[in-house]
Amino acid sequence: MIALRAPDLWSALPGALLQDLFLMKVLTHIPPLLKNKYLLTAVGFTVWILFFDNRDFITSHFREKGELLKLQQSKKYYEQQISATKQELDQLKTNPALLEKYAREKYLMKRDNEDLFLIREEATPKKH
Repeated sequence: MIALRAPDLWSALPGALLQDLFLMKVLTHIPPLLKNKYLLTAVGFTVWILFFDNRDFITSHFREKGELLKLQQSKKYYEQQISATKQELDQLKTNPALLEKYAREKYLMKRDNEDLFLIREEATPKKH
């Protein structure tokens, strides 16, 4: 009988059997918790929801933060418009001459004994 040393034993084995032995050796070192298909599915689902979905956690946070900033700017603009309109309304309530001017300019109103002529400027055609 011929005694084979360890390096000779590995060289005598076919390639497929050698790969199977290596795979078995690697699989025995993986903890059973990581082999659980339900845990792997849950982890995969969580990663998908957090990073790859259209409404994922990461990018939607920054998108909503930008939208919040736009809405705050819009709110500031409309608050300024409201305060300007309230100031104009207060002036119209207290000053009858200003009320008449406003009615004539904005709503084209006139007195009974007046005629109103509207003059519109036509755009002149451009010469080529």
